[in-house]
Amino acid sequence: MPDDTQISELARLIEEARRIVVFTGAGISTESGIPDFRSPGGIWTRMAPIDFADFLASEEARRETWRRRFAMEGTFRTAVPNRGHRAVAELVRRGKVTTVITQNIDGLHQASGISADRVIELHGNTTYAHCLDCRRRYDLDAVRRTFERDDRAPVCGACGGFVKTATISFGQAMPPEAMRGAETETIAADLFIVAGSSLVVYPAAAFPELAKRYGATLVIINREATGLDAIADLVLHRGIGETLGNAVGVD
Repeated sequence: MPDDTQISELARLIEEARRIVVFTGAGISTESGIPDFRSPGGIWTRMAPIDFADFLASEEARRETWRRRFAMEGTFRTAVPNRGHRAVAELVRRGKVTTVITQNIDGLHQASGISADRVIELHGNTTYAHCLDCRRRYDLDAVRRTFERDDRAPVCGACGGFVKTATISFGQAMPPEAMRGAETETIAADLFIVAGSSLVVYPAAAFPELAKRYGATLVIINREATGLDAIADLVLHRGIGETLGNAVGVD
């Protein structure tokens, strides 16, 4: 199917849908300069991720976790929403998209103008920190100043618990509230659009399968093939920004 026909088909599906869920992965954020972690050549192929159990058990693992996070600060701080994010935000504004389920941790959907209560972050958010015990929230600038001054992993000023970015690490349990919310929204969708996910990380990647099982039309937009291409109703192997931007009419 030629690309222009694919865009027209995607636009038609969006127009006819009543309740769309967009599921986003790293591919939408790489277009904003956020590096991919999991793909071949990604960060984790060069530097093994730190397991959550090691973070809890070792002061050195906690320090290394924070060193890595602050080394990425410039990248996260300067990244801005791209055409793909803006297209999704426009669909939310039009009342077409009810919920964005994201595997990303960069907060760019919120930065694009989507209210936080419409974004379900399956893997958390790296733009702030919190105490693992009492959940008190911490600004990263303040955490960085203390870390660089003391060269010690931060602890909570209220309860003494470990402070960590509000992300889900390897070995850490998925957030139950986010998972329940994502399941509810997925089941209710009549159009489920995957944008920029390789669909290899479970249980998150099970949501497109769930949507299809409950009768939703499944669209996958990803530069590379995914394991669920065979069950999708429409597959577009191309960039997220150009595809969604053209289909939605957003520059």
